[in-house]
Amino acid sequence: MREEIDMRFVNIELVRRLELAEAQAARECTENLRQMRPEAGAAVLDIVGGVASFTGVDSPITQAVALGLHGAVSEEEMNQLEDFYRSRGAAVNIELCPMADPSLVELLGKRGYRPIEFSNVLFREVKGFQEAAMPGGVRIRKTEESEARLWAETVAKGFAEYFPVTPELVEIMEMFARRGSVRSYLAWLGEELAGGCAFSIYNGVAGLFGASTLPDLRRRGIQSALISMRLAEAAAADCDVAMSIAQVGSASHRNLERHGFSVAYTRVKFTG
Repeated sequence: MREEIDMRFVNIELVRRLELAEAQAARECTENLRQMRPEAGAAVLDIVGGVASFTGVDSPITQAVALGLHGAVSEEEMNQLEDFYRSRGAAVNIELCPMADPSLVELLGKRGYRPIEFSNVLFREVKGFQEAAMPGGVRIRKTEESEARLWAETVAKGFAEYFPVTPELVEIMEMFARRGSVRSYLAWLGEELAGGCAFSIYNGVAGLFGASTLPDLRRRGIQSALISMRLAEAAAADCDVAMSIAQVGSASHRNLERHGFSVAYTRVKFTG
């Protein structure tokens, strides 16, 4: 049974739920890749209360999350984490939550890690949320199992200005869409495929991710519709909180705030 949390305050209990929801998403994606393509060498390491995932040297999923939220981190544990990545030829990337134990911050400093990215973790309550009216000409439906690759390619194209649309990226996104806890959707404007999105559920947390609109079809209300639809679905699934991660000051960040999300905390990605 999940613990009821007062959403007015960002405390360690809420932070653990949000971080572990993302850690579970990374775990499921990695396990899917390992089962479908054993030769890819995908691997997961449970360590210091969080998860370290490897899905390829250049994969955005190859990082550690939710570390140090249940106590101190030791030198030996850091050695184990570094060996996990370096033995596979990958950099050690750690998404640091500001509520992590200070010992983790100290170890990152001692070992020469440097910050490379900032992102905001946003959240809002979802109980009783009512979906807004769909913009004219926009329709959204759940992705069929046979459309996982189509979903991945469509969403990847919507992120093309941030990430090159490589076969490796599409494959990783397809693994996300095939996770058991994920619901993925495609959006149309009239008869034209316009974008897609997804969300996952873990311990009452709805994680909104993978929302993108193809460049030529933006500013038609599609992103707002994708957010509103998922919040309504999360409420219907008895989630009590929704979360999403966005780059500071990005269009995605602004769209989330327009839908009642607020910043829970800012994470810093360290590499070493």
